[in-house]
Order: sequence, then C-alpha cells, then structure tokens
Amino acid sequence: FWALKDVSFEVNQGDRIGIIGRNGVGKSTLLKILSRITEPTTGKVTLHGRVASLLEVGTGFHPELSGRENIYLNGAILGMSKAEIKKKFDEIVDFAEIEKFLDTAVKHYSSGMYVRLAFAVAAHLESEILLVDEVLAVGDIQFQKKCLGKMEEIAIKQGRTVIFVSHNMDTINFISNKLLILHKGTIQYNGDVSQGIQLYLKNCASNMKTVDIASEKNELQRYGLRRRGQILAISTVDQYNNLKETFEFNDYFGIQMKIGLNEKINSPEVGICITNQKGHRLSHLCTKWDFPLPSMEKGTYVFWVSIDALKLYPNTYLLCCWLRTNNLEGSDDFIEGVLQFRIIQSNKFSFDFSQMTAGGLYIKSQWKYHNHA
Repeated sequence: FWALKDVSFEVNQGDRIGIIGRNGVGKSTLLKILSRITEPTTGKVTLHGRVASLLEVGTGFHPELSGRENIYLNGAILGMSKAEIKKKFDEIVDFAEIEKFLDTAVKHYSSGMYVRLAFAVAAHLESEILLVDEVLAVGDIQFQKKCLGKMEEIAIKQGRTVIFVSHNMDTINFISNKLLILHKGTIQYNGDVSQGIQLYLKNCASNMKTVDIASEKNELQRYGLRRRGQILAISTVDQYNNLKETFEFNDYFGIQMKIGLNEKINSPEVGICITNQKGHRLSHLCTKWDFPLPSMEKGTYVFWVSIDALKLYPNTYLLCCWLRTNNLEGSDDFIEGVLQFRIIQSNKFSFDFSQMTAGGLYIKSQWKYHNHA
C-alpha cells in the first residue's frame, strides 16, 4: 500500500496552495512529509526557509504542563528561540484568547482551546513556509474567521508561502491561488482554483437521491470529531416524501436528514447548505434560526426541511450538511457536497430562467416608475 505515489509539484515563494481530496487519499501524509515529520520511502523534498506546521491537535504540547509552559515548549519545537518567543508571548496569548487559563495544565483544555493555542504559536512564528492541516474545523466559528484573517495576512500581505488542507471550499477559494486535488495517493489536478473546485465537487457528489452516509466510509468530503453525534443519511424528497433528484423551478423542495446522538445534547444545531458547482454557498437552512431545538436524548432522529417554492435558476446544485452539539466549538460532523440535485425550467413560467448566468437565486420584486420630466 502506498499512501502517496509519484507525487511531484513545485511551490514558488508566496504561493498559497490549497490541497483537497476525499478522506484517506494522502493529504495529511503529504503535509507530514513536507514538515519532515515523516520521511518519504522514495524521492525527496527540497525546502528553502523555515517551516512552521500545524498538523494535529495538541502536537508539541505536554499534557501536564501549563499553557504558558507549552507556549515555550511548542515554540522551541517549531524552531523559535527563547528571546523570539518572549517577544511574541503577549501577542500569542492575546490571539489565542486563553489568558484566564494560561497557568492551567493543557490536559484540562478543550479541543477548541488546544487549537487556538497551537495556531497562535504557529502563526506568529516568522517562518517562510506555513503548513496547516484541517485542524481549524474543531475551533469555534469566530476563531475560524480570525485564523483565516491571520492566514490572509501571512500569505497575501506578507508574501509568505502557505500550504494547507481544507474540506471547506469557501476557505480554499478565499486563501488559495493554486489548487492540488489528491486521489488515491496521486495528484489528480494541479492548477486553477475555481476550475479545480468545480471538477472536484462534480466528482464528489452522489448522483443518488439518497446517501447512506454510514456506508460511504472514506468516500465523503467530511470532517468533525463525531464524538457526541453524527449524520447518518440525507436525501432530497417531494411533498409526499418520495425520493426525488430533479425539481422544476419554483417547485416544492424537501430534504430528509437522519442524525444520531451519542449522548443527551442541550439544543443541538442541524444545518444544510446549498452550493453551486463551484462550491460557492448560496443559502443556509438551519434549526438555530428557524426551529431552535430543545434538549434531546441519546438516540436517532429524522429531520425534514421544506421550501414551498424553490427559486433557484435551472442548474445542478450540491448540498452540504452539518451537526453541531456545542456552540463554542466547530461542527461535530460536516459533510461537503454530499448530494447533488437539479433544477430545470418550468413550463409554468414564460421567462426562460435557464438563460440566467449570474447569481443563482431568483427573488421576486415589485417595481414602479413615474415620468420625472
């Protein structure tokens, strides 16, 4: 078995390389080789400049040491001198937002606190190359935005090289100027970001009307720890709850989603996102806004969400879905491009919406005018 085979590419100074691919295709292995944690069986990696890497939650942390002590330990592992760490110390603590827990042993930290501290240290090391794996998925939403802002500063404003793995197509679009797609340990695509994402999501999405997620295993673009709960299945349905993949413009549109909770959860959040084929998010449907959930016992639940008249322009679209059980951390389970569906022109409308090339959603409006002369 080869985790990676015949992988070869060049990265120029200042490049922002996004790496995507299904679970188990070798993305994390590639970053470990680039960061010199893992030696390649054959071939070689040539790097010019200091490398800071954030690959796994808690890497470089000693559980018995405090956050303060681990900043110095983790900084030293990443190649920072003691004087350099001291100079950056307050900035690191402020960015990580853990001042109250600075002298607490990190074994008592949540996974989100681990990530905040680890990213703060890695991001403030003035390296020429920053490697980031999909660890930010366990952080809370506000901190994820903060990290993206820092990565933008490092990559775009400071001109440093960033190579990162992400399952979030919006993040890839935002940061990257080049894209790699890995498939079964080889490079399937190396080039333009927008075209690559479109190709990837097209290959990723299931053509079935329903996806039994439990049986998909490594064939999904999925992240999240799934300790407290997970998504089990998702399907698109008509108003009679029959499975359906193709809908007319302005048609009834329904989604059925099955989740499993591993313990009692106070007000979980279930959400669905509609994206176009390039991964751009068009709309979010979420229980948090429209149907706040009560405390729910351990068990399996089926959710239905319906839109009486879906006004998406005729095209092919994809669904993302997520389950969150703790508002202070990221999603327990998030699946990108899990299912695709099609919208076609309806003969009930005289206007041909299939000719629309900009945007994705039709919003009916009222117009009036008068002669100003």
